[in-house]
Amino acid sequence: MFAVIKIGALQYKVKEGDEIKIEKIKDIKLKNNKVILGGVLLLNNGKEIRVGRPFLEDVLVTGTILDKLKGEKKIIFKYKPKKRYRKKRGHRQEYLKIKIEKIVEKQQNT
Repeated sequence: MFAVIKIGALQYKVKEGDEIKIEKIKDIKLKNNKVILGGVLLLNNGKEIRVGRPFLEDVLVTGTILDKLKGEKKIIFKYKPKKRYRKKRGHRQEYLKIKIEKIVEKQQNT
């Protein structure tokens, strides 16, 4: 069983027990180091493949946060010759390391 989830602008293929490194964003629902990821685009449960339009509303992916990481520093340097214009900026992206616990399908009342 695996799922394709969308977090921010990126898509990840996950299955139970996987550890993924995602960019830290504000839209993730946190509860005591537990995380609920709801943007499921595709689900393969072994019997059938379900594709959302754009998301599957009755599928959730849950996980736990293992660690908070920082990426390497990127330097942004702007320069214009003969104009005394120089700007130096740095950026260091924050990441979350998440272990996928369960892929949960809610029962539909049809």
